[in-house]
Amino acid sequence: MSPSVSGPDIRHDSDMHRFATTVDDVRAYLDYRVEGHTLVITHTWVPEAIGGRGIAGQLVESAFLHAREAGLKVEPACSYAAAWVARHPDYQPLLA
Repeated sequence: MSPSVSGPDIRHDSDMHRFATTVDDVRAYLDYRVEGHTLVITHTWVPEAIGGRGIAGQLVESAFLHAREAGLKVEPACSYAAAWVARHPDYQPLLA
């Protein structure tokens, strides 16, 4: 299975350590930090106005795909990211 992220345009701002998207003029984002060879997902935020559309999952998937491409492991310190990866076994080998 080839992973892909469909849906809103998610942008990676490496200087801000953030993946973000804007849907219906409302911004959603995922923050992370890098510790050695580990991408630590610290926070996922999707405002209620655009909730329920799978945007948080798409942000988390984008972070995991980035980590895979960069050769990093992932630590889902954010509770949403931890729950997401528990439901997506294809990404569990990336866990730190």
